[in-house]
Amino acid sequence: MDGIHDLGGVNGFGTVEVERDTPVFHRAWEPIGYAMAFIGIRQRLFTTDEVRHAIERIEPRRYMAATYYERFVVGVASLFVEKGVITQAELEDAAGGGFPLSTPPGEGAPARDDPVHFEIGETVLVGNTHFKGHTRMPKYVRGKRGVVVHIAPPFPFASAAGHGIEAKLEPTYHVRFDAKHLWSDAAENSTVVVDLWESYLEKVET
Repeated sequence: MDGIHDLGGVNGFGTVEVERDTPVFHRAWEPIGYAMAFIGIRQRLFTTDEVRHAIERIEPRRYMAATYYERFVVGVASLFVEKGVITQAELEDAAGGGFPLSTPPGEGAPARDDPVHFEIGETVLVGNTHFKGHTRMPKYVRGKRGVVVHIAPPFPFASAAGHGIEAKLEPTYHVRFDAKHLWSDAAENSTVVVDLWESYLEKVET
């Protein structure tokens, strides 16, 4: 899904401020989203990628105004409503007021039918595809060339798993990009490694 959540490489947001020696959770309620996500996944109500997609689907203005943990709570609560575990009315009654949920999910995408395997050291091309539904292919690498540096074990294809549909197991490739090819103001001799499913990659014609 191309949305407000995919801001990698976007200018105007300033530098990332790294908090050191601080607790993972700052308030007592913050673990709730994680706990409910683990319960839902354990009960096979939804997948990890469905949780990611539910968070992506939060209305953009609310998404930007919310903290990381607030987004998690909204996303997971939306899934429990969508899966019929609780109604929005029951949720709002428990919350003591209005509880805006994520927007409806987009369309999932299956993995490619014919596997296309890549080797370590091979130059690959990232597809320049736009998705209505969930994807783990960030916009800043689409249409870019990189080099495979590692091959990870097969994992359910995210663009299908994010919609609760049959998700083919595919290897994921760690692809290294020259940062200068992604962003004009990147530091010299810097690289970025992105983990990408096989269906997101294409062979480079020689």
